[in-house]
Amino acid sequence: MTAASQHYTQPANPGWLRRAEFWLDQRGKPAWIVAMILGFIFFWPIGLALLAYMIWSKRMFGKSCRNRHSNRHAAFQQGFNAMRPSGNAAFDAYKADTLRRLEDEQKSFEDFLQRLREARDKAEFDQFMDERDRKARDAHEKGEIAEA
Repeated sequence: MTAASQHYTQPANPGWLRRAEFWLDQRGKPAWIVAMILGFIFFWPIGLALLAYMIWSKRMFGKSCRNRHSNRHAAFQQGFNAMRPSGNAAFDAYKADTLRRLEDEQKSFEDFLQRLREARDKAEFDQFMDERDRKARDAHEKGEIAEA
């Protein structure tokens, strides 16, 4: 089975908008155009909204809707295929070791970023406290000079 022949499956519990989008995508670009025209006929803001959505989501000028979903599904499947064992024990061990090492590096990097955020927050807080103390000192000094 090639990536082009795979079909997009609908999510488990989609809302009515997702179901409508899926239904229109299964019928292709002509269905979207008919829906837009009917929207303009019955209530013009609906037609305008459909036109804007078709342009924004590149349904108007891109390839057919079915191809977009089958390509998305194929890419989604390839991600899961990467996690399956290959049947070669040496390669699977290497892959597991590499993934574990990458996860460790990611954890270390996230810890580093957290320390940077904490240091930045502490520096900003210290700066705020210094400015507050300086303003209080200046106000106190001006108060003493006014009393003299």
